[in-house]
Amino acid sequence: MKRSLFALFLLFAGFSLPAAAIEYRTVDAPAVLYDAPSQRGVKLFVIHRDTPVEVVVSLEGWAKVRDAEGSLAWIEKKYLAARRSVIVRTDRADVLKNSAEGAPLAFEAEKNVSLEYLETLPGGWVKVRHRDGQEGFVRAAQVWGF
Repeated sequence: MKRSLFALFLLFAGFSLPAAAIEYRTVDAPAVLYDAPSQRGVKLFVIHRDTPVEVVVSLEGWAKVRDAEGSLAWIEKKYLAARRSVIVRTDRADVLKNSAEGAPLAFEAEKNVSLEYLETLPGGWVKVRHRDGQEGFVRAAQVWGF
């Protein structure tokens, strides 16, 4: 009962509880991932440049991140860029010239290819750019990291 009254008070007082937003970043250079937020931790593996990661925990100088496979590890923040990328999760993704079923094919991207994230569109589409400069629209279900 007390909790309900407190929540009601916050609502009428104009306060809101913080919403947990998912934060994605892109690995800016090949980096070692650790099991702890320290270079003394166990080295787990090296992550490639342009790989998208979800920031789960952020500490001074370190971030605990999740990759597209769901693995959790620590990375030094200096290796994370604000720019965004997505990674193809299906065997092959058709990137179309516009965001409509049956649109002409712009290019195809194979599994684990990183694409620059440009924007999310209504109807389950994501606008992307290949590192070669080609742009197009891919189904959101075919990529991860946005």
